[in-house]
Amino acid sequence: MCYRKKSLLIHPDKTTNPLAPDAFDRLKKAQTMLLEDKERERLDEVFADARRLVMRDEGWTVDSPELKDDYFLRKLWPEKAKQVLIDDELQRRKRMKAQMQEEGRQQRKDEEELAERKRKRDHQESWEQTRDQRIGSWREFSQKGKKGDEDGGKKKKKKLKPIG
Repeated sequence: MCYRKKSLLIHPDKTTNPLAPDAFDRLKKAQTMLLEDKERERLDEVFADARRLVMRDEGWTVDSPELKDDYFLRKLWPEKAKQVLIDDELQRRKRMKAQMQEEGRQQRKDEEELAERKRKRDHQESWEQTRDQRIGSWREFSQKGKKGDEDGGKKKKKKLKPIG
């Protein structure tokens, strides 16, 4: 019932305020968040954490009369809840950023491995393509060596002169 009353107050068709559409969208988003069970549980946990943090900061117990005070209910508790929500959102964004960096790092690693395999495969193919040329070069070299043997291709040993 509260949503209906507030939505009628800020409905863009019912008011001339230029910020009414934005406020109406935020109200609708809040309504859908509160109707989702998982989100509602998370928000309840945030408010409980905020209450415990305020109690710890102020040194109050569960039975303290200050917990029923209007200042606590309207000022301290909502501000701490807002702070806890902001901290949770920052942590979530950091985790998402770290996860994205990890995924990017993994993707770069996979691409590098793929490029390395391709480079090795290309090198192997070029090595195989030049096989006949290499074998021909070796045959020519070994044929030259045999020709040298026919000519008495042994090298003459240099005579060593005695020292002194």
